[in-house]
Amino acid sequence: MILSYIRTILLYLALIFSVRLMGKRQIGQLEPAEFVVTMLLANLASIPMQDGAIPLYSGLLPILTVLAMELSLSGLVLRSVRFRKFLCGKPVILIDNGRICQENLRKTRVTLDELTGHLRQKDVLDIASVQYAILETDGNLSVFPYPKERPASAKEAGVRVKSQSLPVTVIEDGYVSRENLAQAGKDRAWLEKVLTGRGVTAQDTLLLTVDAQDTVRWIGKEGRT
Repeated sequence: MILSYIRTILLYLALIFSVRLMGKRQIGQLEPAEFVVTMLLANLASIPMQDGAIPLYSGLLPILTVLAMELSLSGLVLRSVRFRKFLCGKPVILIDNGRICQENLRKTRVTLDELTGHLRQKDVLDIASVQYAILETDGNLSVFPYPKERPASAKEAGVRVKSQSLPVTVIEDGYVSRENLAQAGKDRAWLEKVLTGRGVTAQDTLLLTVDAQDTVRWIGKEGRT
């Protein structure tokens, strides 16, 4: 029984290591080749997990082989446009300048119900307001309404807006990130001053962020606010 637990843990760690090496896209929207690799890894790991008579290396070797193939194919995809189109396909226009491309719908086997469903997910109720709709290689639908149907931007409306910057998380669930503190251009003395001003400690803090404009956002843990 203990040996079975150890085998499962090792295979689990091997899968996590493999997926990490393949990149974050592997856990996002999958392209066909990536979906196949993910399914293969899951099946290859499940067999030695269930059957203790199979040597552990017999389960790890196929996983590492698939990993090596995936990394090799990823390298080819980056270097060869033709190979990229063969393996990943290419985006397909489903609505072109307001016209539904029925032939492309048939090629991609997308029904009108699925198309309108994708549009609703993009908050589009009137298909006539869409100028372009493109089916991406990962299965997502990019939707571009006519300019008159889009909400006006601040520039188009002539509104002056404040600049913004990405907030840096300094404290998360009581943990102080020294790396992020340095990235924000702050030091421990600044942090202690901020916390003291609010009458709290790092352990009381669920989240504390600061941006380039020195705007501090503090959220306390439940029961400590």
